[in-house]
Amino acid sequence: MRIGIYTDTFYPEINGVATSCFMLERELSRRGHEVHVFAPRSNGWENYQKENIHYLHSTPFIALKDRNIALPTPLDLMDLHPYHFDIVHTNSEFVMGYLGMRIARLEKCTYVHTYHTVWEDYTYYITRGHADSQARGVVRRYSEWWCNHFDRVISPSEKTRMLLRSYGVVAPIDVIPSGMDIDRFDPGVHTPEMRETKRTECGILPGERVLLNIGRIAKEKNIEQILRVFPKLREVYPDVRFVIIGEGPQRSELAQMAADLGVAEYVTQTGPKPWESIDQYYSIGDVFCSASHTETQGLTYVEAMASGLCVCAVDDPCLDGVIENGVNGILSGDSDESLLTALIAAFSEEGSKIASRAAESVERFTAEHFAKQVERFYQRALDDHRKRIVKAENPGERNPPGFDSH
Repeated sequence: MRIGIYTDTFYPEINGVATSCFMLERELSRRGHEVHVFAPRSNGWENYQKENIHYLHSTPFIALKDRNIALPTPLDLMDLHPYHFDIVHTNSEFVMGYLGMRIARLEKCTYVHTYHTVWEDYTYYITRGHADSQARGVVRRYSEWWCNHFDRVISPSEKTRMLLRSYGVVAPIDVIPSGMDIDRFDPGVHTPEMRETKRTECGILPGERVLLNIGRIAKEKNIEQILRVFPKLREVYPDVRFVIIGEGPQRSELAQMAADLGVAEYVTQTGPKPWESIDQYYSIGDVFCSASHTETQGLTYVEAMASGLCVCAVDDPCLDGVIENGVNGILSGDSDESLLTALIAAFSEEGSKIASRAAESVERFTAEHFAKQVERFYQRALDDHRKRIVKAENPGERNPPGFDSH
């Protein structure tokens, strides 16, 4: 197949959407498909150019200064068409999504979409708390309108699929978790010397254990809840350091919060680390913790489990089928008291036993499995598209067998 992937974020940016698109392009190409990716330029894009990766001119997004949005020039637009795609796969509901949709219509090909981000959880970046409920309503209606344009839609989790149905999305939806390089997170591939080097780089002192968080440092990730309970965790385990790896708008706020709580010397914010070596940074941890309620899948949980860490997470529907409490991770309730109790357990002998078997539970998240599922999804979308053409050309006929009407 000839496939066009349109996304607002791609490698070398580090986030769940960028990683998903990166893995998909790589694995589909390995399987013999011709894949072209179109994405905005981001910091460091010049070092990752390939013939099939098309970086478009961009500008920083006003609401999220650490993200770029595409601002295509006439030359960029000339490069967008025609490629005679069989499938256009959008991963954005905004600039790059519109470009992909336009190309699909020009080429009259099948077009599909992955709904990666629950945008109603991000409206506060625009509203700053004013009329936020109205803004959420607008986002829900927009998401419904957007998704119903496509032949088929991918949801990375059942949680997101059900949310889209509640919005009124009637397009066919397939639940396909994104894939990753599971093998490279295997703790057995990291030498003690490398681990010590990374620990030193991250300011970890000899003998300290590490509470780890990796990802975007922003309000929706709820890192402040982990930080709130951290002083009490240290009362139980004085050898624990909190290491936060990533970048985002809440970084300085968390630094001030750590100072106010009197634990600044035990909290390290390293800034972002290269995606190609992120597995080495997981290796420094003992317990990985996330208190986010805005994940659509939570790839960092899977990466942490694959790395042999005990994962402690505030329970959320996105974790259904990912974390089984007491088996491959520890789930917490919403309160600070519940999170503290879970973290205390995670650093205990119980947590060590969970960590020792966590990696066994992540095999279904391999990049190869992901690509195979998406291949089958594309074939279903192609079949649906052909049936719709037949229906449009023969409006008086009944739907062909198996036709799933929007």
